[in-house]
Amino acid sequence: QVQLVESGGGLVQAGGSLKLSCAASGLAVSRNVMGWFRQAPGKERVFVARIVWTTGMTFYADSVEGRFTISRDNAKNTVSLQMNSLKPDDTAIYYCAAGLVGGTGCSGYGNWGQGTQVTVSS
Repeated sequence: QVQLVESGGGLVQAGGSLKLSCAASGLAVSRNVMGWFRQAPGKERVFVARIVWTTGMTFYADSVEGRFTISRDNAKNTVSLQMNSLKPDDTAIYYCAAGLVGGTGCSGYGNWGQGTQVTVSS
C-alpha cells in the first residue's frame, strides 16, 4: 500500500521559514518523480516544485523560485520542501505527490498525501 505522509506545516509570520517533509512507503521511489502542490481556499491545486528521484533534477513554479528548495533523502525515502521568505500568499494546504510521469500538472501524479496546512500571517 502506497503511503505519502506529510509533516512540518504550521503557522509562521511573513518572512519566516518552514520545512515540510514527506515520508514515502510502499512504492519504488527511484522510479518516481516527487512533487509538491498546494491548494489555497477556494482555488485549484497548483504545482509548487518537483524532483526527479534518480537524477535529483528539480523544477519550480515561478512564484516560489529562489525561495523554496526541494530535496530528497535516499536513505529515508523522504522528500522535503524548505520554504524561506514566506509570504501570506503562500498560505495553503501543501500536498506531496508521487508519479511516474511527473510534470507540473496533477494528472502526472498517481499518489498523494493527505496534505499539511501552512499559514503565513502578515
